[in-house]
Amino acid sequence: MKVVIIGAGLGGLALAQRLLDNGIDVQVYERDSAIEARFQGYRIGFGTEGLDALYGAVRPRLHPLLEAVSGRVERTGRAVDPQLNVLGEQERDNDEGRMYDRNVLRHLLIAGLGEHLRFDLKLDRYEELADGRVRAHFADGTAVDADVLVGADGAGSTVRRQLLPHIGIHDLPVYGAIGRTPIAGFEHLIPGWSTVVSAKDVQLMLGRMVFQRPPVEAAAELAPDVTLPDTPSYIRWVLLLPGAPKTLDLQPVLDLIEDWHPDLNALIAQADTANSGVSPIKEGDPIEPWPTRAVTLLGDAGHPAPPGGLGANLAMIDAELLADKLIAIRDGQQQKLAALADYERTMCENAAAGRAAAAQAFQNFAKLRAEA
Repeated sequence: MKVVIIGAGLGGLALAQRLLDNGIDVQVYERDSAIEARFQGYRIGFGTEGLDALYGAVRPRLHPLLEAVSGRVERTGRAVDPQLNVLGEQERDNDEGRMYDRNVLRHLLIAGLGEHLRFDLKLDRYEELADGRVRAHFADGTAVDADVLVGADGAGSTVRRQLLPHIGIHDLPVYGAIGRTPIAGFEHLIPGWSTVVSAKDVQLMLGRMVFQRPPVEAAAELAPDVTLPDTPSYIRWVLLLPGAPKTLDLQPVLDLIEDWHPDLNALIAQADTANSGVSPIKEGDPIEPWPTRAVTLLGDAGHPAPPGGLGANLAMIDAELLADKLIAIRDGQQQKLAALADYERTMCENAAAGRAAAAQAFQNFAKLRAEA
């Protein structure tokens, strides 16, 4: 059996690692020209189920490295006003989870894929063949056949647009300015796991990404064959603003908070500008199970939701569920379409939970703004 995965994000890479470890012929195709072709995001959090699925996608010899480059979730989150006066605090549950930098984690998940990962190949369309297989056609004119094609190509998925053309992606009535700032000198802003600053129309969310060990140092000692980016510990910040962005420049954002505490202004002003910016916040239509074929979806391609849900966790869980079904197909334990239909039903159920979590997070943010 041959599986083709479109997209080398976290979910697609996790699926590829699981399939490769189980002897399944798998190939990942990524439209970017290289792993560092564009910025790959900030810190992401994992709870128990997502973290277990992540560890299952990483070879055991790399588990010490995976632990070393994680960030611990401190117990207390707090809300403050724009002058840093504390409005309230909240303790975390006993399940603390872990934080990871998305780019560092992506490098770790690429380790060992070698020739099974190809860059600079953009999917144009797929074609369902008479024998039940699928042919992927790329923009450069090349094509490849597979028994199963997996769209793991993000919220703007080319695979999903062809498979489920009725699913739309819409801008929410808020937009975000997001970035990261080296943590040195700003540790006091986040004494726990996060800090939320709320004003009437503007909200700033701060989160620590403090590696237990610097990624490059940890890789050199624990897995010298793995190359990780030299990413320092940082504060990830998100400014939630009403309306739609009129510019991608950060200066108007700084103007909005010019009367806030000087330390908050300094945090934004000293951001890593190459990895910070302004963008709309998007949400996809809900996805219900569809007529199953030899083409399926994984991660944000299958459940496009705004930040604040369970995106990275769901991608890892999707990869585990789908890998189990593909192995069952290979071993003759299930028929292909029946196995994929089982996966898609569970994926859609999990996606509904993630969507509800994202909606609740945005309601909580709106409540804090209204009370400011």
